Amino acid sequence: MIQVYNLHKKFGKNQVLSALDLKIEGGGIFAVLGPNGSGKTTLIKSILGMVVPNKGSISVLNKPIKSGWKYRQKINYLPQIANFPGNLKVKELIAMIKDLRQKPSEEDKLIALFGLEPFMDKKLSTLSGGTKQKVNLVLTFMFNSPLIILDEPTNGLDPATHIKLKNLIKEEKANGKTFLITSHIMQFVEDVADEIVFLLEGKIYFKGSIEALKTKTEQTNFEHAIAAISSN
Repeated sequence: MIQVYNLHKKFGKNQVLSALDLKIEGGGIFAVLGPNGSGKTTLIKSILGMVVPNKGSISVLNKPIKSGWKYRQKINYLPQIANFPGNLKVKELIAMIKDLRQKPSEEDKLIALFGLEPFMDKKLSTLSGGTKQKVNLVLTFMFNSPLIILDEPTNGLDPATHIKLKNLIKEEKANGKTFLITSHIMQFVEDVADEIVFLLEGKIYFKGSIEALKTKTEQTNFEHAIAAISSN
């Protein structure tokens, strides 16, 4: 599904990714974790072609991403911060994204799932942060793509929506989708992730199951295990 080899990325003098190797098989939920500045977002944006590495190679769906941009049509991406045009109504934004993607979409069931019906005629500038995130989730999940990348998907969500999102991710995984997720909410990660990819200073310090991480760090609590590996 995703193969990253010997990836290096510098911003000025700051080495963000260093000789990073990563292989992700299809059909699972992979959580990319690490402290701020560890390289999580740079890795994701490199996979998406939004950041150009200084060295190394990336393949997505068994094709090198340098061979063309069309692989992105098979990825659904939820950015950490979505900057929507404030003068657009919610329904206008959804229609615009549908027009751009030119793929079959299932926005109606997602609008109902996240309770967005009362907001469809509202301008995006008038929405709360949590409601904007629900719109962002509709835009991300309404297309049928094999790879879904979620950067801090729980931002601003209330507990009920949080549960709906977890169930939706598990449902899509059961349909064969592959997820790459970043999150600072360890309970969310523990509830959904099959594997952890832990980054520190631009390198992978751990890749494996939550239980394997607990064993490695000699911790019984996942959050404590993350804290232990962060301090190594």
